[in-house]
Amino acid sequence: MSTDTTSAHSLIQEQLSAILVEPLEAESVLLKSGPRIFNSAEPLRIPTIESEGPVTWVGENEKIPDDGKTQFGEIELMPSSRKSLKAIERISNELIRAAKRGVTGALQARLVKRVADTLDTALLTGDGADDTITGLLNQKGLETAPISTTDTDPFLDALALAASKEVTPNRFILNGTDFYALRKLKDKNGRYVMQNGVDGSAPFRLFDIPVTVTNKLKPGQGVLANMNDVAVVRDTNPTVTILTERYAEYDQVGIRVTTRFDLGLIRPESVILLKGGSGSEA
Repeated sequence: MSTDTTSAHSLIQEQLSAILVEPLEAESVLLKSGPRIFNSAEPLRIPTIESEGPVTWVGENEKIPDDGKTQFGEIELMPSSRKSLKAIERISNELIRAAKRGVTGALQARLVKRVADTLDTALLTGDGADDTITGLLNQKGLETAPISTTDTDPFLDALALAASKEVTPNRFILNGTDFYALRKLKDKNGRYVMQNGVDGSAPFRLFDIPVTVTNKLKPGQGVLANMNDVAVVRDTNPTVTILTERYAEYDQVGIRVTTRFDLGLIRPESVILLKGGSGSEA
């Protein structure tokens, strides 16, 4: 029995549209680290408090001070000029007719991997050039702390720096090489310092903070953050469009995927950059 090519195209579009969203979030290092995600196709302004007026003791019938010292600010994300991530895959009509179900999984894996890799690089290390994303490492106003791959004390120093700002971190993001060097460290009783995660949120913990591993960061680079204060704006989830005529002379179908994101910090003090310092092998 023959297979209707138009129906096959519709099947691929429906299935890919449904299965690209959650796998992208699972594949993306930053998205699965728990940032605060806002959905907006328009420029988004998120209010912030830059400084606060005092709270003081006031007696009965005394005037409550109102000196107007609280200063508000805002971060502006997803400007109209922000560019999108886009990709096109080409597939033959013969393959669609012969393996219309099996081809979906292969395309999913390839498209999710390509989009997630490019998106993660931008969200973590993007420089914002040419209307692209300014990544986490290049946000303004961030403090730094040293890290080591031979001693875990510098990580405690970074946690102490966060505590001095009344920030409660909930995520380490580390380079893979650095992570496995740390993974080898043992205490005086021969027990590994890095703990196994027990709640499923991350495979490992360092000082009870979940650790996310990525090679999008270079050796000697890392992040300690409260990811609740990292704002990710998502214009569109990965959108799939089937191009039935674009490659007709090759008897091929194009599969176009587009998505658009932006990133900013609600509280810059909630993110600390970790850099290789004394004792680091990076």
